[in-house]
Amino acid sequence: MKKTLILLLAAAVLAGCSRQLTLSGLDPKDFQDTYNGAQTALYTLTNENGMEVCITNFGGRIVSIMVPDRNGEMQDVVLGFDKVSDYFPENNQTDFGAAIGRYANRINQGKITLDGVEYQLPQNNFGHCLHGGPTGWQYQVYECVEADEHHVKLLRESPDGDNGFPGNVKAYVTYTLTKNNKLKIDYEATTDKTTVINMTNHSYFSISGDPKRSVINDVICVNADSYTPVDATYMTTGEILPVKNTPFDFTVPTLIATFITAKHEQIINGNGYDHNWVLNTKGDLKKMAALLYSPKSGITLKVYTDEPGIQVYSGNFLDGKVVGKKGIAYKQRTGICLETQHYPDSPNKPDWPSVVLRPGETYTSHTVFAFSVREK
Repeated sequence: MKKTLILLLAAAVLAGCSRQLTLSGLDPKDFQDTYNGAQTALYTLTNENGMEVCITNFGGRIVSIMVPDRNGEMQDVVLGFDKVSDYFPENNQTDFGAAIGRYANRINQGKITLDGVEYQLPQNNFGHCLHGGPTGWQYQVYECVEADEHHVKLLRESPDGDNGFPGNVKAYVTYTLTKNNKLKIDYEATTDKTTVINMTNHSYFSISGDPKRSVINDVICVNADSYTPVDATYMTTGEILPVKNTPFDFTVPTLIATFITAKHEQIINGNGYDHNWVLNTKGDLKKMAALLYSPKSGITLKVYTDEPGIQVYSGNFLDGKVVGKKGIAYKQRTGICLETQHYPDSPNKPDWPSVVLRPGETYTSHTVFAFSVREK
């Protein structure tokens, strides 16, 4: 009996020692939880180059992206948390890595009018509706409908009246890791009542691989000759202005630090960069929309999208109070977001590309994050 007990204890110890962590150091068991009665989990995508992407169905969030640097060492290039409960809104109000819906970015005063009917949405950001409201899809559990080592397809069924938005919406987000180190994100949605849809991914990139390092030391390029300025409440004014001779001209690769403290009204209004650029790509997925490059790691991220705009947010409101993976406090500008999108407040600006989705139509959106390495 004593010998049997010793053997059982030894087996338990070995089992504990052999718990399989992801390459990024995550324990999948730390993502097995429930939220509002729904099960959460961690899904790991890999390719033959050793790249790894971890995704949780809580908020459809990218938790980690491991890519090789110029020395062949694997680096995690996005901010996030070590366990799913840290993403729960009662613990941290963050959008790290999230699949945002129904409407990414801001809607003026939370008001939209569709087919002559006005809808009042939550006013959760300076009187505006931001990222679908305080209980937007980033704080809901998506259902996993497909998963293997290369892709995961998630479903969000949003009821009529969800955060004030009309229509029963069925939305999918599919993450696919390709053999050439591209992470493809495909969105799709349908509705039974006229509504608005504008989905995006809200990953905070730290492509140096060092989340203690400010992103202002990285290089950015945005394929855009114009942008949409904002007022002091971060709401688009309705103007589309040229970037030439402004701190918003990233038509050639430029160190982010170059203009981020410029004495310019828009930099002051945004507390840095928190603006939408009007892309020159005209929906062509083959044309690069934006680029990030870290001189430290050599890692390059190129963004491709069929969306008309991209929001560049330079992590202005990170303040060290949020502690992320590996116990690292995320300080101001330790991550930068590249959110492919329709323009903010498009429902109230009829001259801008439409975000209206009607019954019988299918909303689609496609974004590619392509990773590579550049020598010094």
